[in-house]
Amino acid sequence: MIFITAKFPVKPEHADDWPELSRAFTEACRAEEGCLWFDWSRSLDDPNEYVLVEAFRDEAAGAAHVQSDHFKEATSKLPSYLSATPRIVNTTVEGTQWSELGEMAVEK
Repeated sequence: MIFITAKFPVKPEHADDWPELSRAFTEACRAEEGCLWFDWSRSLDDPNEYVLVEAFRDEAAGAAHVQSDHFKEATSKLPSYLSATPRIVNTTVEGTQWSELGEMAVEK
């Protein structure tokens, strides 16, 4: 799968609104056939930073994602709400699911 993590530095005046500002994009991405997950979190250290964790089934799904109309629209509109260019880690890994963190296994 293609596994991506990106940090989005949002302008302070838009930070509380980011979930709504990015909602249409998020929902469209989650609806893509090859999207495994597309999840936002807000940084605990910086309230103006959102972290996106996303995964796509394979290269074809990743290509379809960046060629989609909603991706093009988001890359056109969303940067106006950012204070800097997002930082990204993009890699390919085996599998299509999360693995358990054995070091913190919960006894049942």
